[in-house]
Amino acid sequence: MTAEEKALIWLCSLSGLEYRDRVALLLAAKKDPLRLLEEWEKFSPLLIKTGKSGLYMKDRSARLRQADAFAEELERKGRFAITPMSGDYPRKEFADFSDPPLALFGEGNRSLMRTRKFCVVGSRITPPWAEKKGREIASALSERFTIVTGLAEGGDCAAIAGALPSGKLVCVLPTGLDNCYPAAHAALKAKIGRSGLLLSEYPPGEGAKRHSFRARNRILAGLSEGVLVVSAAERSGTLITANAAFDHDREVFALPHNVGASHGEGCNELIKRGARLTTEAEDVLSVYGFHAPRRDTAELSPQEAAVLNVLRESGELHVTAIAERAGIKIYEASAVLSSLEIKNLAVKSGGNQYSAV
Repeated sequence: MTAEEKALIWLCSLSGLEYRDRVALLLAAKKDPLRLLEEWEKFSPLLIKTGKSGLYMKDRSARLRQADAFAEELERKGRFAITPMSGDYPRKEFADFSDPPLALFGEGNRSLMRTRKFCVVGSRITPPWAEKKGREIASALSERFTIVTGLAEGGDCAAIAGALPSGKLVCVLPTGLDNCYPAAHAALKAKIGRSGLLLSEYPPGEGAKRHSFRARNRILAGLSEGVLVVSAAERSGTLITANAAFDHDREVFALPHNVGASHGEGCNELIKRGARLTTEAEDVLSVYGFHAPRRDTAELSPQEAAVLNVLRESGELHVTAIAERAGIKIYEASAVLSSLEIKNLAVKSGGNQYSAV
């Protein structure tokens, strides 16, 4: 690690400073982080009006010790920092961003930074059929791309479940690496750190803040060649990722949802705006010159075929309505639906409702 890199990482470790303030200080120092570290007392008063958190730190030797200690702690915990001076910093991907990350703190398989990446995201409230479809598509895409996503419930978890077995998974966090949001996903986060890669632009101890989710979403879009949205309400935060992708000339894809379904209004609106309607991995892979791996087609009994046709034509239905439209008894419909679930052709939601996958 060069002295310049260590100085920049030290600047990014100052969790008492907002991101925009770190950028302002760096620009004031003429983009020279080493000068900033060595002459901190000249620059810090530009933004810091009090000496809280020791941010003035007038003792140059103390600053240098702090920079060394922070770098040593990262290494001791098996972590690393990627800066614009690093060979694997995504310069090309963030070339037209006005606010590229000053540094990315990582834990896990760093070599994934050099792979082709594709983002799969969705809202926390994602219907079971969309989760299943998102998981299925992420799994197929992971044979060609590293999947990039967040760590939230719903669509993000679907992407994680699909890509994690391959190890080709990058999760970008809205917190530092020491924290987890949501807290219930701590075990999942640890598993990703062992098998895939965790990334954050925040120092390890920093918690989630209101702005950090929006900031994280721009990184999701920036790292990726395209973005698939599996679910999004009209005002979903997931749309921030899609909009960033549109703004920076990435391909945007979206699963279509039933008209009037609140959890899919954002997806349907994206399709109206030019996002590619997506129902299977082939819809994504073909855009990049690939083909989806061949899957064995499940053999269906006449009853299974009839029930599946009902689901595909009618969308989500209660088991009683399915039985009536398929011309079979309710107990027969229940058995058939269980068989279709096993074959990954149907998914059950709340209240004995079913949808085709």
